[in-house]
Amino acid sequence: MAQRFALIIDPVDASEERADYADTFTIVDAAAPALSVGELSTQRGDGVFESIGVIDGHAQEVLPHLERLANSARICDLPVPHAEQWRQAVAVAAAQCPPGEAVIKLILSRGVEHGPTPTAWVTAAPATDFAAVREAGVRVVTLERGYDLDVAERAPWLLLGAKTLSYAVNMAALREARRRGADDAVFVSTDGFVLEAPTASLILRFGGRFLTPAPAGGILHGTTQLSVYEFFVRRGFETGYDRIPASDLAQADAAWLVSSVRLAVPITAIDGTALSVDTEFTAEMNRYLLSARD
Repeated sequence: MAQRFALIIDPVDASEERADYADTFTIVDAAAPALSVGELSTQRGDGVFESIGVIDGHAQEVLPHLERLANSARICDLPVPHAEQWRQAVAVAAAQCPPGEAVIKLILSRGVEHGPTPTAWVTAAPATDFAAVREAGVRVVTLERGYDLDVAERAPWLLLGAKTLSYAVNMAALREARRRGADDAVFVSTDGFVLEAPTASLILRFGGRFLTPAPAGGILHGTTQLSVYEFFVRRGFETGYDRIPASDLAQADAAWLVSSVRLAVPITAIDGTALSVDTEFTAEMNRYLLSARD
């Protein structure tokens, strides 16, 4: 694969049924201009996206990512993407990926301002090498997200359950974490409950039980978190979802940030309080995540 690969999708109606959608894809030069200056994804961040990890040419967890993309589209009043069309687009992009790790991004935008249709495209590129951080771990700080846990029900226009292109707050949180001497952040609600990291899900271990914040209140249901839970269940551990008070973080026996490309990264400290790291157990988690999974 060249350094990057890009594919423009001509969206079709979600109810359309056909076997082959190849004629709805246009391969473009990823280094060349491809979007209009009126594109609302760049002007307003008005769109949704997903990032899919690729291992040796195999796109991981495609269906959960497409389901989450569709859910984000519904929340944002965008046309629901046709699952089979996008699945085929992912397959085309994955075929361009060389051995090793890569990342495919799916983007669905409102389109050009006052235009008739949305804009959709897929990109593929080599992934950042996260081998060192998967082993060494990260230090995190807690940052207030600015809303309580139930605000998503009261104010659906905040789009808290959607994975939108508006990631300026997430990136600002990462910069603030680094200013505080940490590597990453964990958001907490104004009423004192744990949410998620800016670009990852959080998993906590308390004895033989693993917990993650319940996917409500604007918390995305992490696709990699679901795969990690499958790994835990196979190992005979108990898993669950709950409202987790921020005060419980320091009491965890271990913690991880998990995401589609970074995979499982152990947390070494939260707000300066050290956490134990099980290096071999984390390595087992990542070996599982690096295996071919649909």
